[in-house]
Amino acid sequence: MMVRTSVVRSLAWGAGALLALTFAGQLRAGEADVVEARLSPAGDGAYRLDATVRHDDAGWDHYADAFEVLTADGEVLAIRTLLHPHVDEQPFTRSLTGLEIPDGIREIVVRAHDSVHGHGGAEVRVQVPR
Repeated sequence: MMVRTSVVRSLAWGAGALLALTFAGQLRAGEADVVEARLSPAGDGAYRLDATVRHDDAGWDHYADAFEVLTADGEVLAIRTLLHPHVDEQPFTRSLTGLEIPDGIREIVVRAHDSVHGHGGAEVRVQVPR
C-alpha cells in the first residue's frame, strides 16, 4: 500500500508540474502595455494616433493583437487590429488614422489587448488638442 500511495503522489506531482509549466509558457508573454501614444489633428476634423505597444510576443498563440482608443469614461471610440505577432520588433509603433473624437472629449485612453490576457496592461492617457 505504501508503494502504491508513493507512485500515485509522484504521478500527481508530475502531472501538476507539467500543467504548471504549460500554463507558465502561455503566460510568459504577460499583458500588452501601451508605452507611448501621440495624437495629432489630421486637418479634416479627424485625428491620427500613433501608439507604441510593448509585449513579449511568443508567436501566433500569444501576441498583442489590438489597441483601443477610449473616452475617459470607457466608451470605445476605435479599435486598431494588429494582424500578426511582432516577436522581433519590440516595442513597436502602429498608427490609426481617421479617428473621430466627439466634441467635449478632452482626454482619451489608449490600451492594448493580447490574445491570451485580453486587456490589463499599462494604459496611456492623451490630451486631445483642439
